[in-house]
Amino acid sequence: MASKETGPPAIEMSHVWAGYDGDSVLEDVSLVVHAHDFVGLIGPNGGGKTTLLRVLLGLVTPDRGRVRIMGHSVRQGRRFLGYVPQTVELDHQFPINVWDVAMMGRLGKRGLLHGFTAEDEEIVSDALREVDMLDQRQRLIGDLSGGQRQRVYIARALAGEPQVLLLDEPATNIDPKVSSNIYELLRELNEHMAILMVTHDMSVVSAYVKTVGCLNRRLFYHGDEHLEPGILEEAYQCPIEMIAHGVPHRVFAEHVEHGA
Repeated sequence: MASKETGPPAIEMSHVWAGYDGDSVLEDVSLVVHAHDFVGLIGPNGGGKTTLLRVLLGLVTPDRGRVRIMGHSVRQGRRFLGYVPQTVELDHQFPINVWDVAMMGRLGKRGLLHGFTAEDEEIVSDALREVDMLDQRQRLIGDLSGGQRQRVYIARALAGEPQVLLLDEPATNIDPKVSSNIYELLRELNEHMAILMVTHDMSVVSAYVKTVGCLNRRLFYHGDEHLEPGILEEAYQCPIEMIAHGVPHRVFAEHVEHGA
């Protein structure tokens, strides 16, 4: 791990098994994330990446194993988490503005039946300022570009004052130039919080994260920033070829024609 700081890890998963209806999706997964780590998780579809995030959020209960967040159980520790999902179920035609979307991040602190305070407004202002969207606070969410909306959703997560930020494919369907701005923002946020990010974008893995793991039911992780072909092939269960080098570099699976 990159961090040598004292205190409990931001995330600690030990021999976790989890899944749905008796079918294990995560098998014997152990992972430790420290205070200023920036971990990228890659792996094939169905390999359990989103399930791992759902375990941390308390949406899936492990069948076996132990999960701690900031030294607490998931139920107590999830208050330290901010979450940006892959897709946000929000009708872009609904007349809600940037400010109100970001303010939703304070609901976990105040509850539905309590009014927002001046402190809440200050925290949300800081969150929008951090993602460079404060000057857009009165615009309707449906009028924004995909990249701008993603910044607002990150601000919503930051409004909960997390110590750990979880992201599931944060740049899906966003123009590559805009997505690089999102990742630069995450790099800045990593200066004061841990980040665990699920991604399929290999250029992100090589250029932005500090450590990388491959998840395909089991976690292949060694706390380093380099992708080794042996680990990738073990995780993807097929040959992997490094076809480019430098920053960014990408890795692709070798496709074999069936019946050839």
